[in-house]
Amino acid sequence: MPADERRRGALLMRGRLFTWLGVNRDAAVSEGRQAPRSVAAFWPMEDEPDLRPLLSQWADAGITVLLPVIEETRAPLRFHPWTPNTPMRPGAYGIPVPPLGTPARPDVVLVPTLGYTRQADRLGYGGGYYDRTLAALRESGPSPVTIGIAWTEGRIDDPDYQAAPHDVRLDAILTPAGWLPAAPAPR
Repeated sequence: MPADERRRGALLMRGRLFTWLGVNRDAAVSEGRQAPRSVAAFWPMEDEPDLRPLLSQWADAGITVLLPVIEETRAPLRFHPWTPNTPMRPGAYGIPVPPLGTPARPDVVLVPTLGYTRQADRLGYGGGYYDRTLAALRESGPSPVTIGIAWTEGRIDDPDYQAAPHDVRLDAILTPAGWLPAAPAPR
């Protein structure tokens, strides 16, 4: 995909996420529910959509932005706070990570997604980190809203495709073309 299309697509996704979180936070307040206060995102690698401008906006608005850190091989990810001023260091696979501090539990998890189905099944990089992490989060308390972030071209239309038993289905997938199956409802 050409660089200008990637930039335009990432801009569309950032706009949709900004609107989605704002609407859900406003609805929660008006309904007397707890508004989402923290979002776990990811530092983009290679051709992944770059959400960093949005993460900076959220951090500046008082939303806790968290980034994943691999602290142990084959263990769930831990999410650590990030702000635009956080000094980053190289982590596993060369991905920049914030300094280790007190990990936090996110209200929303944005998941890098290579391939996806209309039902929000996700195909990742094969390490199982997000599957283990999402399963652990669901077992240990209220489930966060899970949103796969993908390019439109990653859609899997093969009718024979079957998600593996350990694959965790997400609440929704967001691409430059929009939400699948639909924008997730607040919790």
